[in-house]
Amino acid sequence: MSAASTARPVAIVGPTATGKSDLAVEVAIELGGEVINADAMQLYRGMDLGTAKLTEAERRDVPHHLLDVLDVTEAASVAAYQREARAAVEDVLARGRTPVLVGGSGLYVQAVLDDLRFPGTDPDVRARWEEELRTCGAAALHHRLAELDPPAAAAILPSNGRRLVRALEVIEITGQPFSANLPVPGPPRYDTVLIGLDRPVAELDDRVDRRVTWMFDTGLVAEVRELADHGLRHGRTASRALGYQQVLAELDGSGDMTVAAAETARLTRRFVRKQRSWFRRDDRIHWFEPATARPGIHRLLRT
Repeated sequence: MSAASTARPVAIVGPTATGKSDLAVEVAIELGGEVINADAMQLYRGMDLGTAKLTEAERRDVPHHLLDVLDVTEAASVAAYQREARAAVEDVLARGRTPVLVGGSGLYVQAVLDDLRFPGTDPDVRARWEEELRTCGAAALHHRLAELDPPAAAAILPSNGRRLVRALEVIEITGQPFSANLPVPGPPRYDTVLIGLDRPVAELDDRVDRRVTWMFDTGLVAEVRELADHGLRHGRTASRALGYQQVLAELDGSGDMTVAAAETARLTRRFVRKQRSWFRRDDRIHWFEPATARPGIHRLLRT
């Protein structure tokens, strides 16, 4: 591939631990491109080991956008990300370079590529639903959502209190079903080539386990301690990141990091399956294993 071969953006998506970040750098080098992060937790400054963020050396002088743009006390917003990421894509295109969007946060990727709407928020309404979540539990909110908007209830896990609160807030402030705003794949913006990277389940599970071991062996606990001093516990989004949440729980409890590591690996393996399910719904994505991804991209860009 050469820089002159395409002006089309490329999106590299798929489950955690498939090798997306490394592939994105290689593709950007070959196409004369720049990488745009689509991993919600890599938006945060200081959250490096636990998110497998590439080091400066591993980025190989390829410009990366939307890394390290939030403090851990700030809440990540898909709507804000949509604005910033689209601006980055359009800036890269305007300079005659190829945007390479990469990440495993499915809604973030789709917010860039599709015309998703994100209704506003009302702090008072949200606070009321959050109080009901605290006092009544997620199951009660899920039952209420099922009465108001069955399709939304079917799409949201009964245990996902945060999304249940958001769905009920949107219904109340807009008077419309939350499901009217759920993401539905449509014609991608920018004529994007969508590449899915995947591996066999057993291989991915092994890679997740080895990655988690590496994270804990190379300083994740120290990273979390430092971020805790900068308000990590108070970050509504960052504090729930896989690995960080488990380390915080042990720092505040028995301090057994073996338990934290095991729980991080277990939940990450489960998350990988959710990611696969999310992305496999989108039939625009061309799927490859890592060994065949680069020639596959080459072929697609020629069509």
